[in-house]
Amino acid sequence: DEFDKMDESDRTAIHEVMEQQTVSVAKAGIVATLNARAAVLAAANPLYGRYNRRKSLSENVNLPNSLLSRFDLMFLILDVADVDRDMALARHVTFVHQNEGVDGGAANKKSEVDAVPMDEDSDDDDEFGDNDKEEKEEVKPLMVTSGLLREYISRARRHQPFVP
Repeated sequence: DEFDKMDESDRTAIHEVMEQQTVSVAKAGIVATLNARAAVLAAANPLYGRYNRRKSLSENVNLPNSLLSRFDLMFLILDVADVDRDMALARHVTFVHQNEGVDGGAANKKSEVDAVPMDEDSDDDDEFGDNDKEEKEEVKPLMVTSGLLREYISRARRHQPFVP
């Protein structure tokens, strides 16, 4: 977490591990080079709190390309600013924390807070200048209840994927 906020000396050390898959250790007069058999999972936040689509990933997270090139997979997760969805999420989080541990049946009642809207297929074409579409029909969003989400997570934990 916060890979972008590492000290330069730590970046140099992890660069060796990721490039050569070895770790050099010098303790108590003993110098050793050990094999490193570990995966690195890192998360980094963009500079200034917002990802700038006009800049490269390296410029956005302030990490050198030589270090970023050591990762086999990189996923970019963007938070598209939407006041309505952000407000609904904030209300949900505060509701959950305010009613945590309350036994009054409030947790069992179905309410708007218990269901989260889910996009079926979000169309982000407008961001790329593709505005040639006719007016979009008003589509009611699918709702995912907390019970369905719990069931999904339970089944996902039991699933053991196979990668050939």
